[in-house]
Amino acid sequence: MDQLVVVEHPLVRHKLAQCRQVETEAWHFRGLVEEITALLLYEAVRDFPMTDTELVTPVTAATVKMLSGSDPVFVAVLRAGLGMVPGALRLFPYARAGHIGLYRDHDTHVPIEYYCNLPPDIDDVDCFLLEPMLATGGSAAYAVNVLKRAGVQRIKVLSLIAAPEGINAIVKDHPDIKIYLASLDEKLNDKAYIVPGLGDAGDRLFGTA
Repeated sequence: MDQLVVVEHPLVRHKLAQCRQVETEAWHFRGLVEEITALLLYEAVRDFPMTDTELVTPVTAATVKMLSGSDPVFVAVLRAGLGMVPGALRLFPYARAGHIGLYRDHDTHVPIEYYCNLPPDIDDVDCFLLEPMLATGGSAAYAVNVLKRAGVQRIKVLSLIAAPEGINAIVKDHPDIKIYLASLDEKLNDKAYIVPGLGDAGDRLFGTA
C-alpha cells in the first residue's frame, strides 16, 4: 500500500515495545511518545524540498542544502495527540500547532467534534495530523476532513500504532494522504481496541487510567 509507511527502525521498535508494557508509568510513556514522534517525523519529511544556500563556515564559504518553504503545521487530535506535539516541535521549534477535539461515541464508535482551533493561512503548508492510535480510523478520517475544509492540501498522518481496519477506513475516505506508523498491529477486538495495542493512549499519557 503506497499510502502507508511503517517505520521499522530499531529505535522505533524498541521504544514502542516499552510503550506497550503495562508497567510503564505515565512520565516514561510521555517521553517515549515524544521520542517516537520525532523519529516518525524524521522519516515523514524526507520529501521536503531543499534549496542551495550560500553561507560562511568558520573555515570557508560554502554552498549547502537547506529546507525551503514554510515550517509545517502540526494538528493534534485531542486529547491523546497532545502527547505527540512536543516531539514534533523538537524538530521544528518555530512551527505552529492546531487542535481538533473529538471523542468517540462508546456505542456507535462514531467521532463527535467538540473543539477546533487551527492556525490561519494553512492552505499552502505541509500539515501533519498527530493521532497516536488508529483503531477504527474514524477520528483520523474525520479530522482530515476538517483540515481539507480549512483548505489544507498537503496532509500526512503520524501515528504510533494502527489496526488494519483503521488504515483501510482512512485510505478509503482519503486516498490522497500518507500515513506514517511505528507499527501496524493485528486487529481490533470486540470493544474496538487495537490488539496487541498499548491500551488507551490518552489515559496512559496523563495518568487517568
